[in-house]
Amino acid sequence: MARVSYLIRLIVNMDYKKMFIIAKDISVRAHKNLWLILFDIIKCGIVFQAGYYDYQEFEFYNLNSEQRKTYLTRGKNNEIVKRFNDKASWYKFDNKIEFNKIFNSYLHRKWIGLDGNNFEAFFEFFKASHAVIVKPINGIGGQGVEKYVFENETDYKVLYNKLINSSQLLIEEYIHQHPDMNALYDVSVNTLRMFTFIKNGQVHFLQAILKIGNGTVVDNFSGGGMYTYVDNEGTVFVNAIDQNDNVYSEHPVSKQKIVGFKIPMFKEAVEMVEAAAKVVPEIAYVGWDVAVSQEGPLIVEGNCYPGVYQVKPSLHPKREGLIPKYNEIMGIF
Repeated sequence: MARVSYLIRLIVNMDYKKMFIIAKDISVRAHKNLWLILFDIIKCGIVFQAGYYDYQEFEFYNLNSEQRKTYLTRGKNNEIVKRFNDKASWYKFDNKIEFNKIFNSYLHRKWIGLDGNNFEAFFEFFKASHAVIVKPINGIGGQGVEKYVFENETDYKVLYNKLINSSQLLIEEYIHQHPDMNALYDVSVNTLRMFTFIKNGQVHFLQAILKIGNGTVVDNFSGGGMYTYVDNEGTVFVNAIDQNDNVYSEHPVSKQKIVGFKIPMFKEAVEMVEAAAKVVPEIAYVGWDVAVSQEGPLIVEGNCYPGVYQVKPSLHPKREGLIPKYNEIMGIF
């Protein structure tokens, strides 16, 4: 039933113009017939619940059927969320102020929510913090996230009203990341996306990816950043990629080598998200965004509808996706 529902939504909401553009690009890149690519995209949507972005991102055009089965597509990821994450509790993660209240002991930084009547508290918080990050309370993909540094000549009443009007209602102390993370890229806070899953009351750590900024204050993929993968010991084991499929063996700004980079205090970060996962157990499948500060790991936010991150086939020696690993724990595919 879930698959039928997914296919109906896929057909109704499909951006056919965009699908054609992507298929044309793949046809040129892979030297394959355009109409065969279009037919294959539709087939993969039906068989593997793979949208055209999945088909492109996970290079289905270069995989056989058995290899395709191993890749976690967005449709299958949606199945996990709907099966294991109670929708009545989504707001505890989607609303950033609500999230900060619930997980305050894991944030390790001060924060304040704006309500239209607390200008003085906002001003004193900003002055004491010197540098802050402002966020929309329901933002995604780094949209609306901005950094401000306290300056005497700024009209803070004007800034306060601007933030209220743009719904950037969450103000947090700026995170001063660990020197090793700064060496990788120091304009943004580079974060880990760490996945946990609860089954029969036991927390399982699934995987971690490292998101790295590239030109902006955010490290999000959609904001120009890149990401790569971290093994269970906290070491990056594959080159990074960005949204345009550029592959990076070193950071273009810092020149830091990416493969072999070791995440500081990774074990402590794993222990932290495993503990945090127990706070709202009705949300069993979570993608935690974690920063490593000068004092240790801290949670930036949690995602109850985590995205799909897995190594591209062209960067993976076995051309294998996440499903075999996930299925050992979840047992649903």
